[in-house]
Amino acid sequence: MSTTTQETPAVVEEKVGIGAYLSLIFAIIFFSGLCASSHWWGVFDFTTVNGGFGKLVSGVTQNGDALQVATTSFRGKGGSGAIDGFMFALTLVPTVMFALAMITVFEYYGALRAARRLLTPVLRPLLGLPGSATLALIASLQSTDGGAALTRQLKDAGDLNDTEVNIFASFQMTADACITNFFSSGAVLFTLTNADGQLAVPVSLGLCLGVMLIGKVFAANLMRILMIRGSKKAA
Repeated sequence: MSTTTQETPAVVEEKVGIGAYLSLIFAIIFFSGLCASSHWWGVFDFTTVNGGFGKLVSGVTQNGDALQVATTSFRGKGGSGAIDGFMFALTLVPTVMFALAMITVFEYYGALRAARRLLTPVLRPLLGLPGSATLALIASLQSTDGGAALTRQLKDAGDLNDTEVNIFASFQMTADACITNFFSSGAVLFTLTNADGQLAVPVSLGLCLGVMLIGKVFAANLMRILMIRGSKKAA
């Protein structure tokens, strides 16, 4: 009687070359907002290249001899219900499609492999996430839609399990897109002054941004603790 032994195939580790690391560096710059500008280097920024919808005329009023024109987006204003929800979802499609297209290009050139090897030792103890989540993490600091789309892609590809998705969602939902929203809307608070000429907000812009980032890390680790306790109870 002959016995056959079934050998376990060896796991072949994918090679990460210099091109993969260059792709990762470019991806980080592209999604981080470092090149956000109206100058030529704005073509290396996700939000700048993504652009925005044009404006439509929503009303015209006459003020003396001058005409005042009010504009709005193609979504309009005053909508409600499922119809307005559909129009809002429609405005997200270009951003999500563009983010997925760019991450596919970066993945082809090895950016995710480089991130997994280079940044897993950092993200794993800090947030409990693999290094492959780096680009989605950076994208979420600038775009809520882009971060969510990339996270879903990582889950579908098997790079994130259910526990890691919950942890990552907690990180993103806390002050999501904080860099874009904070610098575009919140930065004006730091220019306000009191009647005596003193600044109305006596703290630095960097300090406030740091508090938000710390809050994101805290939220992720709080969810991490809850998921660990939940798994122990289930066992």
